Amino acid sequence: MSAKGDMVYAWTTDAELHKKGECGGAVTALLKYALESKMVDAVFAIKKGSDLYDAVPTLITDPKEVDSTAGSLHCGTLLVSKLVKKYLDGASNMKIAMTVKGCDAMAMYEIAKRKQINLDNVIMIGVNCGGSVSPIAARRMITDKFGVDPDSVHKEEIDKGQFIIEFEGGHKGISIDELEEHGYGRRSNCRRCKMKVPRQSDLACGNWGVIGEKAGKATFVEVCSEKGANLLDAAVKSGKLATEAPNPKGLEMRGKVEGAMYKLSDKWRKKYFENLGTGRDRLKKIVQDTSRCIKCYSCIEACPICYCVECSTKKPHLVEPGEVPPNFMFHLIRFAHIADSCVNCGQCEELCPMEIPNALYMHANQVELEKMFGYTPGQDMTLPIMALVEERTERDRLHSTGEDMIYNVFK
Repeated sequence: MSAKGDMVYAWTTDAELHKKGECGGAVTALLKYALESKMVDAVFAIKKGSDLYDAVPTLITDPKEVDSTAGSLHCGTLLVSKLVKKYLDGASNMKIAMTVKGCDAMAMYEIAKRKQINLDNVIMIGVNCGGSVSPIAARRMITDKFGVDPDSVHKEEIDKGQFIIEFEGGHKGISIDELEEHGYGRRSNCRRCKMKVPRQSDLACGNWGVIGEKAGKATFVEVCSEKGANLLDAAVKSGKLATEAPNPKGLEMRGKVEGAMYKLSDKWRKKYFENLGTGRDRLKKIVQDTSRCIKCYSCIEACPICYCVECSTKKPHLVEPGEVPPNFMFHLIRFAHIADSCVNCGQCEELCPMEIPNALYMHANQVELEKMFGYTPGQDMTLPIMALVEERTERDRLHSTGEDMIYNVFK
């Protein structure tokens, strides 16, 4: 029987799925088994749409369709957690299995703390993530740096520090460091991210640490919960998944890769945060950059932490309606509501039509608050700094008492 902390190499026993899978198809096999065995009612995963720059969230109830999600899409920058809340009723009445990156897993926990998602009904299969590339930026990068028509690329991957593409007529890889030195490569929030192995998931899977004859043919799986252990054991017992003990040198290598990624993240944090300046200089820069805001609400709609029933940015006594760009109060409200729990998913920046680096400001604030209060978002079910009330209950209290302070910290 597996237990939390166990680690194995795993691969699917389905020959066709093995070919489609990124590293032996273990993750797809686990999702498929969870649905076939009725451990879950549905699988929520990402599949390729019209091309590899088009990541499509998909809810699957037929096990045969799970194979269509095999493989990775580093040029798809979706955050799936808020979709669970918005379109799947927070898994309140449906058991689902889903794949999550580090930021997805962190957001799932933050949303669950706010009683928007029922984690008891979710099996999270975490995937190691060194970062993703915005679709438009990826097409530009492939054209400019690789000298390849992006429409001819049929596969991409990030492996051994390189961004690698396969296209009609060949394949080519370029160092991530080189790409990023020239302004290409991963999204800025991914460069700053330190959640590379999402161990708050039920299983943490990836290719780091798979060496020898199994390299590229198996997935490294770390058991992170009893729920994950049960899924892994059942899949193996059914014959859908094969496993073996990991190579000891592979274990060492996995640790070194993870450590190197942390150091790289620290380097990028230092660079980005120092460029922001401090104190009044930082505030001046943020005010100047946010003056481009057209108040389209993309940042709020995409943010996994924004969940208020009544958004304060739409209250006329706080933010004047019809004013574009909005008064800086619009952004101050978001900083005050979100910054302590920002998971650095980058969605507010990714979807901003005015290319305002919102995620950088929010993440910088979160890091400062973490230093002051010791709260790290998205790790577990520890409540955030200002989680003193449950919003719907508090709204009822405000309505019945006539008070206007949602965070009633003085009683």
